[in-house]
Amino acid sequence: MLAAMPMNTQKTNPLLSYLALTAGILCIGWSAIFVRWTDIPGPASAFYRMLIPVVLLVPTWFFGPNSKRIDRRAIWIISLGGIFFALDLAFYNTSILRTNAANATLFGNYSPVVVGLLTWLVFGRKPSAKFWLGLLLAFLGTAAIVWTDLTAHAGFGVGDLMALAAAAFFAVYLMVTERVRSTVSTLAFLRLAMLSSTIFLLITNLSLGISLRVPFGHAWLALLALGLITQMGGYMALTYAMGHLPATVTSITLLLQIPLTAVLAAVFLGEKLNAYEILGGLLVLAGVALANWRAAPEQDANTLVGSAEITADS
Repeated sequence: MLAAMPMNTQKTNPLLSYLALTAGILCIGWSAIFVRWTDIPGPASAFYRMLIPVVLLVPTWFFGPNSKRIDRRAIWIISLGGIFFALDLAFYNTSILRTNAANATLFGNYSPVVVGLLTWLVFGRKPSAKFWLGLLLAFLGTAAIVWTDLTAHAGFGVGDLMALAAAAFFAVYLMVTERVRSTVSTLAFLRLAMLSSTIFLLITNLSLGISLRVPFGHAWLALLALGLITQMGGYMALTYAMGHLPATVTSITLLLQIPLTAVLAAVFLGEKLNAYEILGGLLVLAGVALANWRAAPEQDANTLVGSAEITADS
């Protein structure tokens, strides 16, 4: 959602931009913890994650700052992007319930790699040698984590694969919405994309027979935190930061959410990491960072890769 925003050419305080980036990472780093605390299915928590900020943003349709009218083509593109983002959240939130939070966040941040591959396959722009080396490191790290999970429990695979699927959906979302990044304001884009995601997630939950009932008590607090802190606060802060900082800076800095989530999961969820998982995580971090590094920020692929979170948590 963030890479679709154009970089602001006006001068701004660099400290404020870095503070916004830090705040965004801190907000999104809690995503997996909040999802686990909701005690409801992944698609259902994804629905409430989007519904809560949408409700708060409704008044801005009528009383917000005026912006130029969005043409019909842009509306359809943003709406389609919102659907892919909804799929990203549904798969990511479900993966958190089927694997540990650290793994889900780690694999969910494969978007830069997927974007690079899709850019090559769809647009014919061959990635650099750095990309392929980064991809190799990321795959080696994944293999280390996969082997650890495989020896630990026979049911390995589903949660980690869902997190990888979430990264793929988010990558497609970035590529779909990139085309309207320079013609639509931040607020208008977020509003429409979130509304599209919310409607799609509602239809998905109802179609699959997933209950949207929320247990009374801490589950509601977790959902409110997920919607207000992770989605609205985190994405607003990151959207601002990415409008003023180079994509090469933001994209790599955003990877800090992976070790942050691992630490939070160890403290609040009791998830322990062994040496192989730590080594695998470091290899994936190094690989994604290397694959994501671009010397020429004007390249389309670089602009797209700059929002990997986010996976966002994603």
